[in-house]
Formats: sequence, structure tokens, C-alpha cells
Amino acid sequence: MGTIVKECRTGLVTILELCGRLHVGGPAEELDERLQRLITDGRTALLLDCGQVSAVDSQGIKTLVRGVISAQKRGGKLKLLNLSPRVREVLNITRLLTVIESFDDEEAALRSFSP
Repeated sequence: MGTIVKECRTGLVTILELCGRLHVGGPAEELDERLQRLITDGRTALLLDCGQVSAVDSQGIKTLVRGVISAQKRGGKLKLLNLSPRVREVLNITRLLTVIESFDDEEAALRSFSP
């Protein structure tokens, strides 16, 4: 039940395709460790494809916030792609979508990283 299904790069942007529930326990910690490792390695343009994420809890939200802050500290950005209605609702309620950009179109998301 791994959270990260696939990792690929498009130009300077690293895309992580996520799957399942982003919750307390293994999934949120796995994502947090991967994000922090990528950011430490200088890969700070991050796009999380959440099209297959069914739910997110407080630990998942904490992981996203930590990723955004860590990327910003190094001059980068973390953005979200393909939010399900359920995940979008949770991120709206927590006001996270006022801090993290989200997209429904991958091309638009990738273009948004260009200066």
C-alpha cells in the first residue's frame, strides 16, 4: 500500500504520483522522508499528483505543509495536481489551498514552475 507509486522528472520538475490514503502511519511518513530527501538533494520544484489519493488526515496535511515550507526555504515550490473532490474538500476546510497551488491540468502545472 505504498503512497508513492512513481517518480519522474520533466525538466526541473519532479513529479511524484501518489496513491491510497495519506494518513498517520507509513504513508505520510514515507512521503515526508521522500520529500525531505529530494529537497535536500536540490530538487525543489515538486509536483504531487494526487489523482489516486482517496483520503488525507492531519498527518498527511502536516507532511504537505512541511514539504511546502522546506521547498520554499530553498527557493522552490511544492504544488498539487488532480485533487479528488474529497481531498480538495479537506484541503479547503483546512485553508491549505490558500497556501499550496493546485491544478487539474498537468501541462498548466508544469508551466507554472517557469519563471
